[in-house]
Amino acid sequence: MNKWPKWLRDDGSVVSCTEKVKVMTENFDELKQIAQDALEDGLLMEVSEAQMREALHRLVDELVNPYQHNHSDNADK
Repeated sequence: MNKWPKWLRDDGSVVSCTEKVKVMTENFDELKQIAQDALEDGLLMEVSEAQMREALHRLVDELVNPYQHNHSDNADK
């Protein structure tokens, strides 16, 4: 099992709720396994390892925060 980081709120305080930490651990364990499987599948299909890693990084970079408060969206309303 992986040792994931200590989860922090935006204000720097630690998320200490046992259930929240458990959910985060399970989610990241699952994500790691899915990413590992995708990498291995790509390698077996002769896709470049560098390209696979770049695509996985890009996937994470393109994730959208649906809870982000964007004040500029409300400025014209």
